[in-house]
Amino acid sequence: MSARSERFDSAPGDPRADVHARIEAAFRDAGVTGFLHAADIDTGRQVAVRADEPVVLASVFKVPLLVAFHRRAAAGLLDPTEVVTVGPEYRTAGPTGVSVLLDEVRMSLRDLASLMITVSDNTAADVVLDRVGLDPVNTTAATLDLPTTVLDGNCRHLLDTIFTDAEATTFGEVWARLDEPGMIGRLRALDPLRTSHSIPREMTRLLGLIWRDEAAPPAECAAMRRLLGLQVWPHRLSSGFPYDDVVVSGKTGTLLTVRNEIGVVEYPDGGRYAVAVFTRSLLPIAVLPQADAVIGTTARLAVEWLRR
Repeated sequence: MSARSERFDSAPGDPRADVHARIEAAFRDAGVTGFLHAADIDTGRQVAVRADEPVVLASVFKVPLLVAFHRRAAAGLLDPTEVVTVGPEYRTAGPTGVSVLLDEVRMSLRDLASLMITVSDNTAADVVLDRVGLDPVNTTAATLDLPTTVLDGNCRHLLDTIFTDAEATTFGEVWARLDEPGMIGRLRALDPLRTSHSIPREMTRLLGLIWRDEAAPPAECAAMRRLLGLQVWPHRLSSGFPYDDVVVSGKTGTLLTVRNEIGVVEYPDGGRYAVAVFTRSLLPIAVLPQADAVIGTTARLAVEWLRR
């Protein structure tokens, strides 16, 4: 990366304050607290809004896991083609992929990693994490200079903490109790100091390492870029770039009032921009389209400023 690095901390009268104000206004209008970092992958220019504050990763944790998986595969520490049998008794709750299947599934580790990223399959992620190991994932993050990126468990552990802390057995019960006084504060899963966490600036750094072939050997980075480009969700980051010639790759994270996405936006002129947007809704509502859309809106504002 170029040594040039332009952090967006504007002073009064700085013309860059306009994009900062517009991003903050967009978050406010959507009813969320937002945290954003966007960086030109090749020059280092950046826009930052609370980019160094800790955030809940939710399913964004699957990206550092993917990197650790590919690094260990490249080192010969695991075989990505190993076929794993996932029985119905080993199902982590989730709305996609193997998590919703009823019968025994036999699949390679690399195909499970594909489902983990493209449809955010929780069961697939837990199987991959079992093979990689929690400590190697955190060691990989530290090695890549991501000191505040820490995973504290798998998807099953995360869900268990929610049900335990909310004294509930279903997500319906959790949602029904979420607006009770003090409830959100009791949930470890919504506290970045008590769950898997990072900061937006480190997530764009990780994406930059993947896109510059620095997170792992080039073939492994290419495989990771392919998977991130196959993510199926169009309602967050991609919604800000509805152009046929702009490619958006990414990974979402959703957990109760938390809605996130990190990704890379690539333009036909070669410009490529890593973006990380993390949000916390002020309302305990499961369906909040404006909170999804503001991720794309604020990402577009930041990238357009970087492209000036």
